[in-house]
Amino acid sequence: MIEPKRDPRAIVLVLDSVGAGELPDAADYGDVGSNTLGNTSRAVGGLTMPHLGAMGLGNITPMLGVPPTEAPSASWGRNAERSAGKDTTTGHWEMMGLMLEQPFPTYPDGFPAEVIEEFCHRTGYPAVLGNTVASGTVIINELGDDHMETGLPIVYTSADSVFQIAAHEERFGLDRLYDVSETARAMLTGEHCVGRVIARPFVGPDENGVYQRTHRRRDYAVKPFEPTVLDLLQDAGVPVFGVGKIGDIFAWQGITSSPHVTDNMDGFDHLLEEVRRPEQGFVFCNLVDFDMLWGHRNDVVAYAEGLEAVDRRMPELLHAMADGDLLIITADHGCDPTTAWSTDHSREYTPLIAKLKGVDAGAALGTRTSFADVGETVLDFYGLRDRCGRGTSFLQEVRDA
Repeated sequence: MIEPKRDPRAIVLVLDSVGAGELPDAADYGDVGSNTLGNTSRAVGGLTMPHLGAMGLGNITPMLGVPPTEAPSASWGRNAERSAGKDTTTGHWEMMGLMLEQPFPTYPDGFPAEVIEEFCHRTGYPAVLGNTVASGTVIINELGDDHMETGLPIVYTSADSVFQIAAHEERFGLDRLYDVSETARAMLTGEHCVGRVIARPFVGPDENGVYQRTHRRRDYAVKPFEPTVLDLLQDAGVPVFGVGKIGDIFAWQGITSSPHVTDNMDGFDHLLEEVRRPEQGFVFCNLVDFDMLWGHRNDVVAYAEGLEAVDRRMPELLHAMADGDLLIITADHGCDPTTAWSTDHSREYTPLIAKLKGVDAGAALGTRTSFADVGETVLDFYGLRDRCGRGTSFLQEVRDA
């Protein structure tokens, strides 16, 4: 039986934290020298990424093992972030046309007493554990035994604008963790409007006394304060099919569906399912392991292996696409795993690869002045050019390559 032909669709694949070199204002963020792709490639003695390399990845920034090509099969360039900040919410929002003039608040000394007191008042806990800047994998092992004894939630933050709550899936309860995270999200407004509240469930201890985080994390982003490209697509009758934490990042505004995933490869499986959907719709996928598991832990070997794993699956994605489909591959910020002085996000350019199936050559797209060019190109693809007006479409350049 021949499957019915569907209309062409746009697909945006976000390799979370895969930056492509420091931005001109990197010094303002403490990120001079950051280059997630380039530094990772050199730290492991070279990357093997033939598929993305052929599409032009090595043309974007110098990468050991991924040389530039004179005849890329896709269009290539890099994106500069216009918004203030270097976090997940800011990066994704700007991609979809929503700019931030001021960064979300951060808490290098932990949250002020009034924030913790209000959280305790609303949730009924007499106190919290932690309230410090910490690595999530470290703090659950520092405070896991205390948490198991007292039942108190572990609260911590990072250099990013996050209010993170860690709790044991059985001792505290997964549903309870989600409930208190939603309470924190509703509470954190105005001066303390953090970009995301993150529920961080964990299990253990194992036979070695170690606690481990699980994939049942949830992100509760602040709701977009203006319509985004996703809203404009929905208004025009184009469903938005997210994969991974896309729904969470946009507080489910403008999202039709967005299944949670367990890891990058599970996310890639879901991406393929969405690309093969028979009905029309925009596919927006985030692969988070680069950031969550490897970038923040400075695990450069795993980061490199993750890049190569995605590259190995690119032929599957290109095969699943129908003629006329537009694939855009990019990132939301950097998180260079080689920077000994930092385990946090880095202020970087993000890579840009754009492939229109049926066009076997690529154009140099240059340095885009905003992540919003991605969203504007998606709108242009669906006949909604300049409906947002925050970026500049590169669709015609890709078509004419």
